[in-house]
Amino acid sequence: MELILASNSPRRRELLSKLNYAFSVIPSVGEETSTAKLPVDIAKELANRKALEVFKTHPDAVVIGCDTVVELDGQLLGKPKDVADAKQMLTALSGKTHLVHTGVCIVHKLGVWLFADTTEVVFDNLSDKQIDDYIATGSPMDKAGAYGIQDSGFVSHIVGSYDNVVGFPTERVAVILQTIFNK
Repeated sequence: MELILASNSPRRRELLSKLNYAFSVIPSVGEETSTAKLPVDIAKELANRKALEVFKTHPDAVVIGCDTVVELDGQLLGKPKDVADAKQMLTALSGKTHLVHTGVCIVHKLGVWLFADTTEVVFDNLSDKQIDDYIATGSPMDKAGAYGIQDSGFVSHIVGSYDNVVGFPTERVAVILQTIFNK
């Protein structure tokens, strides 16, 4: 049985590889828009859409779709549109607690597993120089909330899964894959 990751994210590929399953990568190409109102529901809806898009052309496979969003005070922080947007997001996150939701959809001909994992993240107080230096690396531009926990150095502490903040809750995915593959 083939396992497919419907994501082009190098971070998700790396985390899935830790689970010791052979898999291929076939990124979804559909539009990332949602009709959901709550950030956690947006993450789930987008993950579901990505997985189902790839599953349609690979119906004998197990397909994993994911989407990660950052929620600050009930507001969604997606990927920044530009440098100014990245700076605004990081300034808003400075010294505050926010939530990272990763929606996951695992589709197989025997069923669909759809969930979101949420991690609470506390940021240090950031100086303008720290923010500007990080933005200059280019790293924030492809990440929800304009930061990566693995490379920013901005996170004071978390409550929940570190891997979830990176964008792939390995702990929960592992349990489902064990069920599917009878490992």
